[in-house]
Formats: sequence, structure tokens, C-alpha cells
Amino acid sequence: MAETDIYRVSILGKDSIYCGFHLVPYIARTVIDTLPASAYVLVTDTNIARLHLDSFEHGFKDEISRLGKRSRFLTHTIPPGETSKSREGKAAIEDFLLLNKCTRDTVILALGGGVIGDLVGFVAATFMRGVRFVQIPTTLLAMVDSSVGGKTAIDTPHGKNLIGVFWQPEYIFIDVALLETLPAREFSNGMAEVVKTAAIWNEADFAALESRPAEIVAAIQTPSINYSGRTKATRSAAQKLLLSVIVGSISVKAHIVTNDERETTGLRNLVNFGHTIGHAIEAVLTPSMLHGECISVGIILEAEVARQLGHLGQVGVGRLTRCLKSYNLPVSLSDPRIMGLPTSKLLTVDRLLDIMRIDKKNTGPEKKIVLLATIGKTVEQKASVVPDVVIAKTLAEAAKVIPGVPTKSPVRMATPGSKSLSNRALVLAALGSGTCRLRNLLHSDDTQVMMTALHELKGARFEWEDGGETLVVHGGQGALSVPPKGKEIYLGNAGTAARFLTTVCTLVQPSETGPAATVITGNARMKQRPIGALVNALSANGSQIKYLESEGCLPLSIAPAGLKGGRIKLAASVSSQYVSSILLCAPYAEEPVILELTGGQVISQPYIDMTIAMMRTFGVEVAREVDPATGRVLDVYNIPKAVYRNPQEYNIESDASSATYPLAIAAITGTTCTIANIGSASLQGDARFAKEVLEPMGCTVTQTATETTVQGPPIDQLKALGLIDMEPMTDAFLTASVLAAVAAASPAKGRELGDGSRPRTTRIVGIANQRVKECNRIRAMIDQLAKFGVETRELDDGLEVYGKPISELKPGVSVHCYDDHRVAMAFSVLGSVVNETVIEEKRCVEKTWPNWWDDLENKIGLKVVGVELGQTADHASAKQDAAPSVLVIGMRGSGKTFVGELAAATLGWSFIDADAFFEEKFPTGLRDYVQQHGWSAFRTAELDILKELLAQFPSRHIISLGGGIVETPAARDILSAYAKDHPVVHVARPVDEIVAYLEAESSRPAYGEPIIDVFKRRERWFTECSSHEFPNATTVSTQTEANSPSEGLPRPPVHTNNIRDEIARFFGHITGQKANVAPSLARGHRSYFLSLTFSDVIPSLANFEELSAGVDAIELRVDLLRTRSQFDTAGPHIAPLSYVAEQVAAIRRVSSLPIVYTVRTVSQGGAFPDKSVKEAFDLFRLALRLGVEYVDVEISWPEKDIRDLVSRKGNAKIVASWHDWSGNLKWDSPSVDAAAEVAKAFGDIVKIVGKANSLDDNLALHRFVTRASSAGDAKPIIAINMGLEGQLSRILNTTFTPVTHPLLPTKAAPGQLSFVEIQTALNLIGQLPAKNFYIFGRPIAHSMSPTLHNTAFQLLGLPHSYERLETEDVDHEVRQTLTLPDFGGASVTIPFKRDIIAHLDQLSPEAEAIGAVNTVIPRRNADGSQVLFGDNTDWIGIRNVIQARLPPSVRKIDSCLVIGAGGTARAAIYALHSLGATCIYLFNRTRPSAEELVHAIPGAHVELLDTLDVASIQRPAPSVIISTVPASATTIEEGTPNALFLPSSLFSAEAGVVVDMAYKPAETPLLRLAKAVPAIRKWHSVMGIEVLLEQGYRQFELWTGRRCPRSAVAKTVLEAYHSSA
Repeated sequence: MAETDIYRVSILGKDSIYCGFHLVPYIARTVIDTLPASAYVLVTDTNIARLHLDSFEHGFKDEISRLGKRSRFLTHTIPPGETSKSREGKAAIEDFLLLNKCTRDTVILALGGGVIGDLVGFVAATFMRGVRFVQIPTTLLAMVDSSVGGKTAIDTPHGKNLIGVFWQPEYIFIDVALLETLPAREFSNGMAEVVKTAAIWNEADFAALESRPAEIVAAIQTPSINYSGRTKATRSAAQKLLLSVIVGSISVKAHIVTNDERETTGLRNLVNFGHTIGHAIEAVLTPSMLHGECISVGIILEAEVARQLGHLGQVGVGRLTRCLKSYNLPVSLSDPRIMGLPTSKLLTVDRLLDIMRIDKKNTGPEKKIVLLATIGKTVEQKASVVPDVVIAKTLAEAAKVIPGVPTKSPVRMATPGSKSLSNRALVLAALGSGTCRLRNLLHSDDTQVMMTALHELKGARFEWEDGGETLVVHGGQGALSVPPKGKEIYLGNAGTAARFLTTVCTLVQPSETGPAATVITGNARMKQRPIGALVNALSANGSQIKYLESEGCLPLSIAPAGLKGGRIKLAASVSSQYVSSILLCAPYAEEPVILELTGGQVISQPYIDMTIAMMRTFGVEVAREVDPATGRVLDVYNIPKAVYRNPQEYNIESDASSATYPLAIAAITGTTCTIANIGSASLQGDARFAKEVLEPMGCTVTQTATETTVQGPPIDQLKALGLIDMEPMTDAFLTASVLAAVAAASPAKGRELGDGSRPRTTRIVGIANQRVKECNRIRAMIDQLAKFGVETRELDDGLEVYGKPISELKPGVSVHCYDDHRVAMAFSVLGSVVNETVIEEKRCVEKTWPNWWDDLENKIGLKVVGVELGQTADHASAKQDAAPSVLVIGMRGSGKTFVGELAAATLGWSFIDADAFFEEKFPTGLRDYVQQHGWSAFRTAELDILKELLAQFPSRHIISLGGGIVETPAARDILSAYAKDHPVVHVARPVDEIVAYLEAESSRPAYGEPIIDVFKRRERWFTECSSHEFPNATTVSTQTEANSPSEGLPRPPVHTNNIRDEIARFFGHITGQKANVAPSLARGHRSYFLSLTFSDVIPSLANFEELSAGVDAIELRVDLLRTRSQFDTAGPHIAPLSYVAEQVAAIRRVSSLPIVYTVRTVSQGGAFPDKSVKEAFDLFRLALRLGVEYVDVEISWPEKDIRDLVSRKGNAKIVASWHDWSGNLKWDSPSVDAAAEVAKAFGDIVKIVGKANSLDDNLALHRFVTRASSAGDAKPIIAINMGLEGQLSRILNTTFTPVTHPLLPTKAAPGQLSFVEIQTALNLIGQLPAKNFYIFGRPIAHSMSPTLHNTAFQLLGLPHSYERLETEDVDHEVRQTLTLPDFGGASVTIPFKRDIIAHLDQLSPEAEAIGAVNTVIPRRNADGSQVLFGDNTDWIGIRNVIQARLPPSVRKIDSCLVIGAGGTARAAIYALHSLGATCIYLFNRTRPSAEELVHAIPGAHVELLDTLDVASIQRPAPSVIISTVPASATTIEEGTPNALFLPSSLFSAEAGVVVDMAYKPAETPLLRLAKAVPAIRKWHSVMGIEVLLEQGYRQFELWTGRRCPRSAVAKTVLEAYHSSA
């Protein structure tokens, strides 16, 4: 056997852990020599078998053969993954052993990771009451953790490792060479346990891990050749390092196990540091997140628990965070790798605490956590009891300060190191020569970002001393390198780092082999923050910098060309950080730098002075030029060429901006606070806050050179500041603003504002740059203070705050922090005096003061509790009030009155025109009122009218407001507040149409300015003040819009939807009175939506009815929409909001089907950029504004954004979706159940999509759906497998199956089928049996109904047939047909419409009212029995033809006329009553027959006429006329015998609709008379065949649940009709 050098580790008094490289021969010999057995059984998983099984088989068999043994060597492979570690998995191995007649002397070898070791160890412990086994771990995690200690276990549905025993292996072989095939993620997974072990036991080991991550990671990436490393002589430095790390970690665990094998003393608990919380996280996120990744997050959270309890300092938490990050491990639940998982939405505080209840460390209900005292030492030599409230506070996403007097007063404390000084010191020391020790460095996200970036640029080497209190920087003297290809420097939202590093990266020198540029980037907010002025200055100086996305913002590509130097001109009016960035790097330019600042007032001069002072300390003197004539200092700086000389030590001041918060708490609570390490000698401008802000507010301030003390006045006696210029301390303005909010006393003498402002006004100026910080801080303060009832006013360079007593502030406010640390900490000051103030996004303080919430409680003495924002279970149930009034706003001339009146009519509500209401109150009229009192007085009166209307008509009204209602801030505030919970509809009309209308209108007061200017001013206000938008375009574009990709192509003619239909749909939906949702979503029915794949839908409008035939909804794939300018651009893209709105409006013109609005990201199979969160939710909010019915939202989007969207959804339905394109989704896995649970919590419909690899995947999907649908709280579920193999799942899916169509350019997803294809398939597999339909009546030989329905069946791929059944009466044949098993339904015509009723079980209310049935529908009860249901669709046919043709000028039917008194007349009266007709005139030659109908329809107002001379009636002439008598019984020739004369006076109204119910002839006398009406009178004629079609369409839908393909059916029927005429 080859020589092998082994490192042995003792455990439980035995050297049984053997560590080395390439150990397979050694393992075989050792096991066979020392563990004789009749059988050696190696168990592994299929992944490991593929890599290593052959070598083990050869090794063992060769050794058995060499020794002449008769032992058997057996192998058994199992599926990889945690799911194998189960009762079933254990039984399968046991069955294998029994099948192969293994006996008690068998030795089992576990080759694999933790799953294999735990499972096989448990099998060994119980098989034959215990057999010997050997651990051969193949992952780093198993090597350092699970293989050592003898724990074995399997999982159950209740948790991990809950059933198992202690069973020590005979040997543990650590073959480090096996790690060479380990994926990088798995290596990081194991490093979490290595870091954990060092953290609890040995600070020196931790320091090595902390300082050498690159070397350690490189070691695993360096493959060995020719078994190098097997002996010490062939072992490389990288191998030695890796082996030492692993052996060190194993040795610690072996020592602990030896002293507490069975966990009796609690010592062994220590190796569970990070596991109490980490295991709970893992229980939710498995298998998507690995064990070590979850433990890594658990380590940080448990370290924060220790910090909260006062045991561990922030230095320790910071070191742990940096170390784990350096091994590419997540350190928070907000890590994108976690946030992108659907199951991350289930990581609620309550759920995690509940999971933690089942933990082996616990004693009863008490939870135990290993608490660190410092790196390398724990508080106790065991896990400590920690109350739930402490854990909850750490886990919670938000915080609440409990108001009170600080119990630690007088407070004495120091704040963390200054962020500004820390970042400057890091750059200076890194660029300098020699070694510098930085003390009091801020341990935060920002400084971590800066250190990481400098490390990636190879600009310096860092190590820690003094337990992490001191950072040792070994300067690189300005030698910098471009990071490896593909490696971007990610800066998060660290603005300081972004500005400084932009210039630092220009210093990088090129290399022949290295990448061409350094890329720096950040998060979404960082990509909005400006950097243009700095880039312009550097580019002008010769640096090569490119914007990779938006002009003027990150990301940047910076070429390694060096900094030229010479004269550099820089605009410095936006940020002083631009100036500091160039100053810091200028000594390393090719020439001395003369930096000239331009653009007027320089922002934050104290920060520039700070930079210059620090450069002086590091050996470089900056000279500021002076005007020789005046002696005035100029904004010109001379920087020599030099190399910084690092001082041996540099102490960083505490952060003066952070100090404002504890000082402000003293001020607002009337207590005392002293801040050490900040005084009058400070380099920081914010150190002036105490003297220049707090002292004038009434505080007593004592300040020395190095410390500041503040004593606050009695509560509620803070004084307003009057005017204060905070330009020298801009970051402190937020603290000043919250104090100003409760400054209830007038300013001190001499500080009063003399311009008539309110007496308690604080006017803060000089802070314009705060609009481009982490957020627009000025706007943020205004918006969040408003929640407390504090009034403010925004200024060009600041804001005014109007103070009030604390008691007048609103309690219970939830403060949105915009992920800005300054916002969060400022409002925590206000929370110290205002009850129930919740600070959202509490972790944003980690940017500058990570332990703020702990210090607030432990050092200041204010209790802080954790708050979880909202419960997902409630998200999907957000609703509006039942029937709140709708406000309609928009420009004058936009059609508000027209739309509002029709909306009110369709809803059965009342309509109020605010202008008419105004004129009732002020009879002078609008124009005269304005002329007499002026616009200002009119706006005041208009505002009063608005308030009165809302108070007087809170529900069931449509209220149209004047176009100028948005001109005043007060009115806008009222509208915006109303729109948050109630409908405010902006009626939008193209501006050219508005201008044309208003130029011709003269009844309203003139604007006094161009109409287009008024439109532009108000356009934004209308949007801000409304919840919805109704596009009121009077024409349909037949030419492509300018930005359409198909510009210039001819457009087909477009058949448009009736405007009444769209108004009814829109207002019915947004009010919830008649939500436009798909009825087939009900359980037991199948529903479908058509997935559009057009980049522009407008060219397809002419084919829309054909495209959408049979489906229940239209899916608009917003991610696929492209304007013409985007059409040739490859890759992900985002269509403009205006373009998307046009596309929605275009669909509404031709279809009333619900829209499923989808924005599918690239990772989920679409074309939308994955990281464009803001843009995606802007599009989702647009959908809600437009009244879209269904919004598809991927559950991988951030939870807070989904939650906000759901809270706004109104009557829209959320389709919560998850797509897995990998092909790895297993429908029986916990991850699918978890994704469905998340989707159910947020959505009204659950959508899970996978990819099928085999037919079995579809069957597994079907079982999942069955299981999920059986739950008591089940919601409709869409479950589909993509690909050809997944087509069966599309056929079997019942809810909203996405379908394609031959006319679409592409399929939206692989394997998608058309509606017709699915119906055909359903019929073939017995899920859609053929049905027979009939028409009953006499005579029916020429009936068009068979043509109508059979055509529709054929077009939709339905297997049914429709035939005539003509009998003398409702005889035995008819009755027998009704009972046939394949009876699908029947039409009933004369003379059986009444006779059939006796044979039916139930009637619709309409059929009962009309007294006739024309449609029979068989229905199934819940118990499976069948009932025959009778309905009447005649009235629907009449109603629909009238509604579709009623001219827009006829907004309400005041009077109408029905001729005839038979059964059809009843249906006509019912139809007219449903349309809201005020008076229905009825004429019949036989009056008694007519009298029977006067009260036949409840609620209808029917009056009889004795003549058709309508001129004699009191009301306006009828605008609707319906004849129900045979055409042969009428004439337009006066004097014709036995015929009813139809006078031309019937058409006296200016516009209307005439319907003749007679089928033959096509042109009846009545229709011929209507044809003669002058064209100026807008009368529309309807033939009887058209009514037949409409009622037939409804019949078809009642029978099949499908909308009839109207146009194609109508074409076929009319051709047959005319050919038979």
C-alpha cells in the first residue's frame, strides 16, 4: 500500500478520527485489518456514487483479495437529499441488508454527507440490535460536524433529527481530497460550522479564518495531481492550510464530545451556537437553503440576542458578519438568496418561535440559546435560557419604542465610530505606506462594503487585533488591481463608498492579462443616486468611465488608466463627497492636482475640511488658494504628488450625526445625556448640533473639546427654532425635524420669523442635498410627519415644520423608513414620547449604528419591543367598503358627466354633478360667481361643496367633480385620502379632443390661460388624487401609434365594444357591485385564459373574438410588450406605463373578458428584468388603476411590496404564482407545499408551474392538486407542468388553464395547447362526454338554432350535437328526452314555452316573472342527482341588442313602446325594465290582453296606449320601440285592411333603437319605416334574427359555460338565413 501520512484526532479516549489526503487504500486496509466481518456494506447516494464509488469498490475488493479474505463487499445507493433521511429511507436500507443476508458482524460504511451519515448510523445502531459502522464524510459540513460525535437520526414531518440514538462509529476517515469535487456552495455550507466552532472556542482560530478567507477558498479550488498530499512531502501550502482548518475544527468538537458525549452537562450544547434559530429557519427554507447557510444566519441572529442582553459587543457581531460573508454565506433573512424564495414569506416570528419549541436543548417551554460573551468565549458553558420576547425582538422586522422617561438618566455613552471618518481613514490607510492601526472604526454595513471593495482591488491587507477592536491596515501604497473577470464590486446603498471608490478605481493600473475595467454597482436605490458631476470631472480629466445603465448613476465601468491630474474642475453643489473623493486620490495622480470647485455654493464645507485635516495627518498637505487682492479663500485646492505615510495609530471620533439621537431623546424627554468623544474640537460638522439646534430650543448644553452634555427642558417646553441654516450639518436635519414637530413653544427672542409665519414654525434651510441621499429625505420627513398630524411645507432647499404639543400628535403611526438609517433613528426619538409608534425596517440602522435598538434599551433606558408587520393570512382578504360613493374627476370636457350618468344608470345608483349642485347653492351660476368673487373664492366654495357632498352622499352615488377641484392642496388632500380606501376615478381623454370641445363650449368661466397649460399642470394631480383611471377615448385608433413596432402597417377594421358595456364593466368591477370575474372558476368547472404573446395587441384587434373563443379571460403578458424603440433591443426590457395603459385600453375596446395582467420575470420564464422591483410594482399598481380583474404576482417579489399591493387591490384578484423552470421541482416535496402555502396567503388564486421530465411528473402534480384542494381553506389552484411531457397536466388542470391559439405569433410557454386541442383531448380521455341538445316546438323545420349551436360546438372543439325535435305537444317523446343520460339541454319555442314548465324542477326568477321558458338546463346537485332548470333568454336577447345600439346621446330611456301583448311582449317589458326605462308604453289591438301585462313584471311602470299616435303622450317620444307582432299583421300603408298601421310619428325622438321580433321577412314594415327616418336622427334598426342570435348566445353559455364565438356563428347563421329567405 502507498505510504500515507495521517493526522489523528482523539475522541472519547480513542484515536479514531484519521485525517489526510487520498485515503481510499488506507481506509480499505485499516477497516479490513481491524474490523473483520463477513460483509462490508458501503451505503452512499447516487451523486457520490458517480464520483467515488468505483475507487472504493476497487480499493476494498483489491484489499480483500490481497489478504485472501472471504468477506463480501456490497454497495447500496439511495436518492440524494434530505427526503431520504426518513422512516421509509431507513427501512429501505434495512430491507437491503436483510435481503443480502447480512449478519451481526457486518460493518457498514457511510460514504457521503450529513444525510448519509445520520441515516446509515441510525441503521447501524438498530440493525441486529447494533452493528459496527464507519463514517467517511464527503462534504466539509459532514467532516467538521455531523460525522463527529455519534449522533444519528432521521427526520419526521414534525422536525429534523427527532428520532435517533447516539452510536459512535469505529472510525471517522477525513479524506480532504474528496472535497475537490465539492461544489463551491457546499464548501461555504461547511465553513459555517467551522466559523461557528472557532467563535465559541478559540479566538486565535477565528482570527485566522477571518484574515485568510481568500487563501482558504483558494485551497479547495486547487486540485491535487498524482495523489499529491497523501504524504507530508507532497503536501502543498494550500493543502496544509485546509487540513489545519479542518483538523482544528474537528479537534474542538472531539474535545467537547469527549467531555459530554450524551449531553448531560450542557457542554455539548455549545456546538449548537446558531442552531436554535438556524434550525427553525432551515425547517422553513429546506431544501432551497442548505444547513450551513441557515446556520450562518442563525449565528448572526443569536449573536444579536447576546448583544441585546448586554453580553456581546457590536465588534463581535461585526466580526462574525464579516467572516461569514467572506465565505459567501448569508448573514440575514434579507439576503437576496433567501428573499427570492417563496418560502421566505413564511419566516414569521410566530412560526419560527413555534418551530423552536421542539428543540432538544429546551427544558419544557423554555428556549435555550448559546450566548457569546466575546469571540472565542460563551457566557455559560452550556446553552442559556432566553425569553421568547427577547428572541422575538431580534427576529422582528420592525421596532416600537415604549414612551417613558429614560431610566438610565443621566446617560453617559459613546456613539459608534464616525461613518465619515471611518470611510476616509480606510481609504487613506489603504493607499498609504506602512501599517496603521485604526481604533473605534465603525462596524457597520457601510464600512464593511468599503473594506470589501478595497480588498477586492488588492489595495490593502486587513487584520484584527484586540479582539476585533482594532483594525490593522497594511497599506498598498496606491497599487491597485482590477478584480477578476466577471467580478463586480457591489456597494449596496453605501453612497460614501460609491463616491470615494469611483475615483479610487481610476488609480488602478492596467495589466496585460487582466480585465479591461472595474465595475462598481449597487442596489436599486444606489442606482438612482447621482454621481454624474464626479464622473464628468474625472472624464474631462482623461479617465475612461462608462455608465452601464442610467446616465448619471451607477453602475459604472472604470478603465484602469490612472488619474492624469493637473487642473480638475468639479461641480460641488450636490455633494461634498465628490470633492473628498478627488482630494483623497489626488496625491496618486500623474501630475499635481489643482482642484477647482464650480457651480456656486459648495455643499457641506465642514466635510471637505475634515478630509483635508485627515490627509494632513496621513502626511499630505493640501493648500487652499487665496485671492491675493481680497484675501478671500477660494474654492481651489492644490494637492501635491505624494504617497500617504500611515501613522502607527489613528483614533476615529464617535459619529456626531449618530450622537444627535440620544441627545435629542434627552431634549424631548427632559432628561440628561452626555456623549463622550465628541466635542467642540470635533472634525465633524454635526458636532455643532447641540449648541446650534438644541440650545436655541431650550436645552442646557455643556460642551468641552471632547464631550457634549445636554439637559432637556420639561416635557412639551421645547421651543421652535424659527430660521436655521443646517448646511454645515445636513444629516442632522432629520433629528431637528422631529424635535420641531413637538416644539410647542415660540422661538427664543431674536429667532422669530418676521414674515407672518405661524408662531411655532421651524424653517430649516441649506439641506437641498438631502434629496439625493439614501432616499429623498426631505420628502420622507414631510410624508411621515404627516402621519402624526404634523403639518409641514416643502421649500426649495429645506422644509418648514409647525410644532404642536405632544398630546396632539396621532398615536399608532407606522413609520416607513425608506431603508434609510437616519429616518429610522430620527423617528425613534419621536417614538419615545408618542404611543405605539412603529418603526418599520428596523435593520436599516445597521448602516451606521447596528446596535441602536439595544443601546436605546441598555444604555438610555427606553424599552424597545419587536413588531411583526401584518400577518400574511390576512393579506388576500383586503376589501373596500360595500358600496362607497364614487368620485369622478378629470379635465372639463373629458366626459365626466357622460361617463358618470351611464355608470350610475348601470349600477342603479344616483348621479350628482358637483357643478349643478354648486349652481343650486349659488344660483348666479359658475361663470358669474367667478366674475363676481374671483377664482380664489370659487375654489374655497368648491372645496366646501366637496366636503358637503362626501358627508351627505357617502354611498351609492356617482359624484362628478369640477375639473379644477385639484387646483388647491386642501382639495387634493381630501381626494387623496378618500382614494386610499374608496374609488376616485380619473376620466382621461386625449388632450386634443378636450381642446376641441372646450374651444366650442361657452357656458363655463374661461381659464385665462392656454388649455394645454392647464392640462399639463393638472395631469399629475389627477393621477395623484385618484385610485382608478377610465380611458374615455371616443375613437379607436386604426393607425399604429408612433412608438409601436409595427408603425406604418395598414390596420384592419376594428369592431368596438359598446361604450355602455365598458362603463358597466369598469364601474361594476371597481365598486364590487358586479365584479367582472370568470364564473367558471367555481369548483367543478373548467376555466381557461388566452396567453397573448404580442408586443403590440392593436394589430390583432380585428381577430380578437376569434382568438378568445371559448376562454374565460385574456392574459396580457406585460413583460412581452414592446414599443417600437424597444423592438430591436435584445434581452429583458420594460414597456413604458403609458404604452401598457394603451394596450389595456385597446383590449377593452373589443372585449369585456376579464384581463389577467402578468409581468413575468426572466428567471420565471418571461422577459422582465428580475431585479427591477420598483418598475414591476409600478406596473402592478397601474393594473389596479385601470380596473384589471386579475393580477399575476410572483411570490418571489419582496414581501413588503406584495403586501402593499394586496392592501390596494380592491376588487381585483391576485394570482400568486411560482414558476420553476429548472426541471428539479418535485410535486411531492415540502418546497412545493411551502410555495403553495405562501401563494395561498397572498393570493386569491394559487399558481404553481414546474417542468415535466416524464409522465409520472404529471401524475404527481395531479396528486398534489387533489391534496391541496381538499383542505378546508383551499383556494382555486393552477398547477401545470411545462414542456411536451407536461401537456397532460394542461389537459387535466381545471382552473385558468393558459391556452394558445394558431393566430398568436408564439406560444407563451413550452407545451401550451389551444382551447380546441384541450377539449378534443378531454373528450378522448372521457372527461368531456358528448351531449345531445334539442329544440322543442312546432313548426321548427326552418329554425336557425341548430345552425347556431352546431357551428359554435364545432368552432370550440366541443363533441356535442344539436337537433330538432318537433312534436304536437310536450308529449312522451319530449319527456323521455329530458331524462336521457346524454341530454345536454334544450331550446323551447312556440307553442311550448308555457307547457314545458310543468315538467321542470326549478325556474329562474326571470322565467317566473315572464311566465315562459325558452331554455332547459340539466343541473347536478351535490348528491349527484339531476334537476331540470328552466330559464328565459328571450329578454336577454332583446336587452343586449338595445344596449349595443342605443346612441350615446340617449343616456337614459325615459319612455319606450312595446307593440303586442303575447309572451314575447312580456320578455320585452322585462328587458326594458332591466335597462332602467322610466315608462313603458304598451299597445295592443286587443286591450284586455294588454291589461294583463300592466302589472305582470314587478317594478315595471307600464302604461297602455289606445293608439300608436305617440304625439299625444305626456312624456318625451319613445327612444326604444319593440314590435312583438307578426310582420304580416302590420303595414305602413294607411287603410290596409286587417293590418296594424304604423305611423311615421313613432320615430319622433331624435335618436333611438327599433326592434322587430319577427324573423321574416328580413325587412318588415316597421324596419322599412325606420329606414326612411332622416339620417340626422340617430335611429338604429334590429332584425328579429339578431335577437335570436343574442338569446342563442346566452343559451349556449348556460349549457356549456363557454362564451359563444359570436361573429363566426353570426356569419354562418345569417348566410343560412338569407339563403332561405
